[in-house]
Amino acid sequence: MINLTSVLEVATATHPGMVRSHNEDSLAADAEIGLAVLADGMGGYNAGEVASGIAVEMIRTEMKKSLSNKNPEEINGRDAEQLIETHATRANTAIYQASQSQPQYSGMGTTLVVALWHDNQISVGHIGDSRLYRLRGGALEQITRDHSLLQEQIDSGMITKEQARHSQNKNLVTRAVGIDPEVETEIHTYSVQPGDVYLLCSDGLSDMVTDEDVQLTLASLAANLPLAAEQLVQLANDNGGRDNISVILVRIAKDYPARAGLLDRLKNWFK
Repeated sequence: MINLTSVLEVATATHPGMVRSHNEDSLAADAEIGLAVLADGMGGYNAGEVASGIAVEMIRTEMKKSLSNKNPEEINGRDAEQLIETHATRANTAIYQASQSQPQYSGMGTTLVVALWHDNQISVGHIGDSRLYRLRGGALEQITRDHSLLQEQIDSGMITKEQARHSQNKNLVTRAVGIDPEVETEIHTYSVQPGDVYLLCSDGLSDMVTDEDVQLTLASLAANLPLAAEQLVQLANDNGGRDNISVILVRIAKDYPARAGLLDRLKNWFK
């Protein structure tokens, strides 16, 4: 059985912000199987939270089923990426079908970021503009790249990153879960080091708090993840809190290499 509870320290925080009446973000973290999922819903009244809720709950429960009968050495990067793609696709289908069959959910969708830790690695899948950052050695790096109109404008040189911070087009995503019958999940796998801190967040944080302030907060409060999570939410609210704010923080306590498989153990035995 996979059990990473001694490896991953996890803290979460979510808040509706200072403007919205209800919270359309959803999140889940399960240190045992090394999973974190965050979604930022969109749509008519309450439909956004329905979409994000479906995505997070489906991926959490289905991923737990998929991993429940596997040993750590059975999960490699390719397997992890396949699991993320499979369950994100199923969530997309479920949300799309619900929006087609129930008028009150018409047009609902959600962003998504999924992280799965395994064998000293992290596999990350994302759709939309919810993000994953990594703090390593005091330096913060944005790992995911937004699927958004703003990011396309930055990539094409139309605007600078600084101009993007003040743009009115912040919420225009070019890819979302549940809007179309099919969606492509962007998935990558990266190596992990002990001491790394990973941040999954909705744009309610990244639009309101600069990367420099996120870095400073995480670097100074890395030893107290729950406080760091709450402080990030507080910073977003202090800066206006114009959207729902959600944060998952995961710190890597130690190495977690997959144990050698049976064949490798036999080879070592006879050396």
